[in-house]
Amino acid sequence: MPTLRSFLIALAAFLLYRAHMTPISPPAPSFAARLSRWMPRIALAPSFTLAFVFIYGLIVWNGVLSFSASRLLPNYEFVGWAQYATLFDSERWVVALTNLGIFSALFIGVGLALGLGLAILLDQKIRAEGALRTIYLYPMALSFIVTGTAWKWILNPGLGLEHLVQQWGWTSFTFDWLVNPDKAIYTVVIAGVWQSAGFVMALFLAGLRGIDDSIIKAAQIDGASLPRIYWRVIIPSLRPVFFSTLLVLAHISIKSFDLVMALTAGGPGFATDVPATFMYAMSFSRGQIGLGAASATVMLCTVAAIVVPYLYSELRTKK
Repeated sequence: MPTLRSFLIALAAFLLYRAHMTPISPPAPSFAARLSRWMPRIALAPSFTLAFVFIYGLIVWNGVLSFSASRLLPNYEFVGWAQYATLFDSERWVVALTNLGIFSALFIGVGLALGLGLAILLDQKIRAEGALRTIYLYPMALSFIVTGTAWKWILNPGLGLEHLVQQWGWTSFTFDWLVNPDKAIYTVVIAGVWQSAGFVMALFLAGLRGIDDSIIKAAQIDGASLPRIYWRVIIPSLRPVFFSTLLVLAHISIKSFDLVMALTAGGPGFATDVPATFMYAMSFSRGQIGLGAASATVMLCTVAAIVVPYLYSELRTKK
C-alpha cells in the first residue's frame, strides 16, 4: 500500500507539473478577425494585378511582337532576329542613335556643370538666395511640351531671337539652328538644359548644405583657398549626388519624346530623330509594328542597363 500511495502521489505531481508547463493555446481567431486581417490585401489585389498585367504583360507582348512579322496589324509569325537586323540597317535608326548620343552627352554634361555652378553660387549665402532659387527652379514646373513649344517660338528665325536682333539693327545676325539639319539637335539640348538645370541645382544644393562645416573650417585653418576647398574637399564629397543626378538625367535623355516632338517633331526631315520618336513613327505612322517593337525593346534594354546597376548598388549598400 505505501508503494501504491507513493506511486499515486508521484503521478499526481507529474500531472500537475505537465499541466503547469503546458502553455494554454489561445483561442482560434474568429472569422471576422481573420477577414479584417486579410481585407487590406484583398483590397489591393486588383490594383497589383492590373499593374502587373498592364506593365509587365505589355512589356512581354512588345518583346513577342519584336520577333514577329507584324506590320500594320499584329502578326505572330516568328521571324527571329529579322526585325532587329532591319532596325540596325535603317539609316534613320542610325541617325536616331547618333542624336541620342549627342543629346545625352551634352544634356548630362552641361546640365551637371551648370547645376553645380548655380548650387555653389547659392551656397555662398547671397542676399537674394530665395528669389534666385525660385527663378532657377521654375522651369522644372513646366512640362517638356510647354518647354519645347516656348523654345520653338524663341528659336524660330522668322519670329524669335534672329528676327528680334535684326530689328534692333544687326541685320547680318543669323541663328537658324532650328531649321538647319546639322545643328537642329543642339536646339533640343538648349531647351533640355534650360529646364533641367534648376532641378540639378536643387540636388547639389541639398548635398552642399549637408556637408559638415567642421571639414570646411579645418581646411580654412590649413590655409586652403575657397576654390581649392570646393575642388579638393566639397565636390569629392558629393559623389553620391553626382551618381544619382547622372542616373536621373540619363533616364530623361532616353525618354526625350515630348521635348523633341514639341520643338522639332523630328525634323527637318528626320535630322533630330531619337529612338523614342523613331519608335512612334514606325509603330503609329508607318505601319511597321514589328520594327517599332524592336526599337522599343532596345530602348528598354538601354534603360535597364542604367537602372539595374544603380538598384543593385543601392540594395547592396543598404544590406
